[in-house]
Formats: sequence, C-alpha cells, structure tokens
Amino acid sequence: MTVLKRKKPNPRQSAARDEKSAPPVKVNDEKLFHVILAPHVSEKSTRVADKNRQVVFEVRRDATKPVIKQAVEMMFNVQVEAVTVTNVKGKNKQTGRMAGRRQDWKKAYVRLKPGQDINFVGMQ
Repeated sequence: MTVLKRKKPNPRQSAARDEKSAPPVKVNDEKLFHVILAPHVSEKSTRVADKNRQVVFEVRRDATKPVIKQAVEMMFNVQVEAVTVTNVKGKNKQTGRMAGRRQDWKKAYVRLKPGQDINFVGMQ
C-alpha cells in the first residue's frame, strides 16, 4: 500500500492570488501628495507619451502601484488604466580623489485611459 504525500501550498503563489482580489489600498490624502516627486522629462518619456498615452513620473522609493495610481488620479483628476514601475540605479561618480554614488530612485510609467490627458504646461 502506498501513501500519497500532500504538497504544501507555495506561499508565493497564494500571496499573489490574494493581491489580485484584495480591496483598494486606503491611503491618507495628505500622504498621496508626497508620492509623486516630479514628472520625468526625457526623449524616451516624450516618445512613450505620444505613442502609448503614458506619462512618466519620479516617485518615492517606497511607493507601490496602487498608491501611485491613487495619487495620479487625485492630483491630476484623470483616470489611470495601468501603472508600471522601474527601479533606477544611481550612477557612480568620481571627481579627483572623491568617489561617490548617486541615490537610487524609482520611475513610474502611468498609462491613461483613452481620452485622458495631463497638461504640464498649464493654461495658455
């Protein structure tokens, strides 16, 4: 007679399953204003904005995708379709005898729903 052993559930898989069905994160409105640090303007960000309806922001290093989504929707009064996050490593710098490193930072690509737009230039 053979005995079948039960597999232990993988904690990573069960946590990922719970995140998808979790309710939206509740964050204080005052804290949401400190999540987005600045818009990130570069050649790539303008190309992405024209092609994919995405806006690029520098955000706090501890910010999560749901919190970034809430912050953008509240600050700019737009609807967000998706958020993609990238951790950017700081550059190594050397000047003479001084060696140092710039700080790591986080970049968020925010995709807006069709018909939505963020105007950084302001009213003209």
